[in-house]
Amino acid sequence: MTSWPPPTVPEVDLDEVARGRDQGVPLIDVRQPEEYDAAHVPGARLIPLSEVGLRVTEVPTGGPVHIICLTGARSEKAVQFLRQRGIDAYSVVGGTKAWVESGHPTVSGPTPG
Repeated sequence: MTSWPPPTVPEVDLDEVARGRDQGVPLIDVRQPEEYDAAHVPGARLIPLSEVGLRVTEVPTGGPVHIICLTGARSEKAVQFLRQRGIDAYSVVGGTKAWVESGHPTVSGPTPG
């Protein structure tokens, strides 16, 4: 049974993500590998949304974790799932698209960079 309205997902804006990166807050990218390889936030670790359930033990639990996708839809789903498991997860408003459009740095390829 789906609840209505949908549960609110905690979010962080791009400035907070940038500060978080500088302070060591983990950033998980839940897009597909080809999307991640094309461009991602430096330091973001790839765990595609379809694998989050299987790889939940790889998500840090000692503090906040920022979750990013392309625009925010997939990260919201991941955040809901992770919060149900006690992980302090936050969806990045606007996702990687907003990060790129705002002029923040990106890297390409399969490694976090």
